[in-house]
Amino acid sequence: MNSISGMPWLDVLVAVLGGAIRVGTPFLFVSLGECITEKAGRINLGLEGVLVFSAMAGFAGSYLAGSWVAGVLLAAASGALIALLHGLVSSLPRVNDIAAGIAIMLLGGGLAFYLGKPLIQPQAQQIPALHVGAWLGLDPATAAYAALKINALFPIGVLLALLLAWGLTHTGWGLKLRMVGDSADAARALGTSVNGVRIAATTAGGAIAGLGGASLSLYFPGSWNEALSSGQGLIAVALVIFARWHPVRCLGAALLFGGAGALGPALQSVGVTGYYHLFNAVPYALTLAILVWSCSGTRTLQGAPAELGVSR
Repeated sequence: MNSISGMPWLDVLVAVLGGAIRVGTPFLFVSLGECITEKAGRINLGLEGVLVFSAMAGFAGSYLAGSWVAGVLLAAASGALIALLHGLVSSLPRVNDIAAGIAIMLLGGGLAFYLGKPLIQPQAQQIPALHVGAWLGLDPATAAYAALKINALFPIGVLLALLLAWGLTHTGWGLKLRMVGDSADAARALGTSVNGVRIAATTAGGAIAGLGGASLSLYFPGSWNEALSSGQGLIAVALVIFARWHPVRCLGAALLFGGAGALGPALQSVGVTGYYHLFNAVPYALTLAILVWSCSGTRTLQGAPAELGVSR
């Protein structure tokens, strides 16, 4: 069996799989939130600010209430509040939603840094881990057992992706949401409030993204600091394009990005320490590659809401 430093390659694969779920959980929630927002025909570049602010709020809630559940709920509520502000501002006449998103990103990040300064040192109750290794009968002393620990919010994210995929195609609200994203004029002709639907979709997307913020501060890395997000909110926009605006594909894309982010630590754990920082850059290089591939003039962005102006 091939090995590095006496450890089988199978352990590396298990570590990458476990890391893909661990690192990919915030990506999953943020991409699902952005998917809903963009389905309504609006881009929310402010998700980076939403993610950072909700991570701070979630950590504060868990620390002050002594309960990770309270932290998760506060993170979702905080994400919804910041996203609601973006939705309201973007609905004003002659306001560009992309420019408004950048402003919200700066506002959310600034508020989080200011309000979160007292939270840098304290410890808060963490989101519990589900020990998949125990379910599989693995030895608790093995590296595979340690790697296969899943954020308790991850199954909720998987279920949410499935429910959203079903709801967008089989429910009245899903049809209305997609109609607003594909043709605002047709929606208005049928008496639908385009701004109302978009504000609601943006707010719901922010609440879901807030769960991703809670995953950052209360699970991995499990603390609050000003550099917690590392651009994951912005990467989610590219991830949604890669997933072709489909919630289930967002799940696969989140695991792909999570695995890319976990590759460096997994190799380092088995003794491959060279080019460590190069492996850390893999998620960002993957983002650029996806954008170049997706924006090629020879490809059609299937599934893109027409009101986004990115359809070919």
